[in-house]
Amino acid sequence: MRTTLPALAPILLLAACGGGTATVKSATRPLPPPPTVVKPTPAKPPARPRILAAPGLEGVIGASGGDLERQFGTARLDVLEGDARKLQFSGNACVLDVFLYPQEAGQEPHATYVEARRASDGRDVDRASCVAALRKR
Repeated sequence: MRTTLPALAPILLLAACGGGTATVKSATRPLPPPPTVVKPTPAKPPARPRILAAPGLEGVIGASGGDLERQFGTARLDVLEGDARKLQFSGNACVLDVFLYPQEAGQEPHATYVEARRASDGRDVDRASCVAALRKR
């Protein structure tokens, strides 16, 4: 290393003294492709809710929230999520969850589906039996 440093010193000095402009050639690279533009698709209208059809649920399926409260009393829970609504009614025998959805955008939601379970341990029970028990109270 000692012998190469003195030999390089004049070259470094000459390089520092050079006042000319240096031309640097670079490899030409192709431009990247333009970004892909994705056009948004128009929003689809919401799907119509499926309606549960089962014996013993007459008067519940298709009912409005007001109709349901006239049948079962004040709902224990009334949950709104977007345009959907869930009403929960309970008694000693069971807990009934009624799900209401509008049939068309902007319409009042009506009951389309129900779930029923025992109040004591949460196990599923027959929906129609729960409806009948809650109507008797």
